[in-house]
Amino acid sequence: MKAIVLEAPDKPLVWKEVENPTLAPGEVLVKIKAAALNRRDYWITIGKYAGLKYPTILGSDGAGIVAEIGGGVDKTWLDKEVVINPGNNWGEHEEFQSKEFKILGLPDDGTFAEYIKTRAEYLHNKPAYLSWEQAAAFPLAGLTAYRALFTKGKAKKGDTVLISGVGGGTGTFALQWAVAAGCKVFVTSGTGEKIDMALRLGATAGVNYKSQDWAEELHHLAGGFDVIIDSALGAGFAKFPDICNPGARIVFFGGTAGDIPAINGRKIFWKQLQILGTTLGTPTDFKNMLSFMTEHKIEPVIDKVFPLTDAQKAVEVMGNSSQFGKLVLKAW
Repeated sequence: MKAIVLEAPDKPLVWKEVENPTLAPGEVLVKIKAAALNRRDYWITIGKYAGLKYPTILGSDGAGIVAEIGGGVDKTWLDKEVVINPGNNWGEHEEFQSKEFKILGLPDDGTFAEYIKTRAEYLHNKPAYLSWEQAAAFPLAGLTAYRALFTKGKAKKGDTVLISGVGGGTGTFALQWAVAAGCKVFVTSGTGEKIDMALRLGATAGVNYKSQDWAEELHHLAGGFDVIIDSALGAGFAKFPDICNPGARIVFFGGTAGDIPAINGRKIFWKQLQILGTTLGTPTDFKNMLSFMTEHKIEPVIDKVFPLTDAQKAVEVMGNSSQFGKLVLKAW
C-alpha cells in the first residue's frame, strides 16, 4: 500500500510504498476514505514532540470502511463505515489515562495512508448524516474539547463559557459543543476574521487577545465566566481568575504560549475556583460525544480539503495557523 511518510523532521512528507499491515487477533484493517490533521502532526513534522521515531506514518483522525478483520473480531464489522477513536489503552480510571496510553499516529502508524490497522474496540459507526470529510474531522479535537467542556468543565445549559483562542480544531469544536448545549459563549482570537466566523457559529461576542485590555473588555461584555477553555497558557492565563464567576472551572489542554505564569492564588481560593488539566478523553467520553453530535446534528467546521497525496501542503497551512476549523485529507 501507499502512505504519507515522515522520514526525518528536516524533510517534507512523502507519498511512498510501504508494507501492508499484518493483523493480529482483535485487530481490523480500515480502508481510509478521509483523514484530518491535528496540531500534534505539525509538531511531529518539525521534531518537537515526545517519543519521536522515523520513519513514521502520521495521522490520528480517520474515517473509512472496514476491509479486513482479524481473529476474534465480530464479523458484522466487515464492510462497515466507521470512525476511529485515536486514544488507545486509556486504562481503568476515568479520571486519568494509564501509562500505556498512546495516540494513533505516533508511536503506531496513523491514518495518512491507504489502509490502517487498529483494534476493533476503537471502531465506531460513522454518523450517517456526515460526509467522509466531516467524519474524519472530529475524533481527536472533538474528543479533547468534549472532555474539557463537559467531563472536566461541567458546562451546562445557561453557563457563560469562554473559549480562548478559537479557530483551531479543538477550540472550534468547544464552541460548537457549548452553543449546542445552550451555553452563552464568548471567544478570543488574534484576528477579527476568526471572531466573525465564531459569531456566525453562535458565539455571543469575541475579543482580540492582542488588545492590551482584552480581559477587562471580556468582563464588561460577559459579567464573568463559569467555564474557561484554554489551550495556550502563557502570560494571559494569569488574567483568567479575574474574570471568573465564583465556583468557575478553568480547563486547559495545551501550552503553546508558554507555561502557567504567576497567579494571585487568593482569588482562586476565595472564589472557590478550579484549574483543571485534561488530555484527549476516555472511551466513555468518545461514546458520549458521538451521541451528543448525533442528537444535535453538529457538522464539523472544515477549512480546507486536500488530496491525501498533498499532506505536506496541509501541514504548511497548519504551520501558519491561518485556518478556522479542520484541515482534511481526502482519499480517492
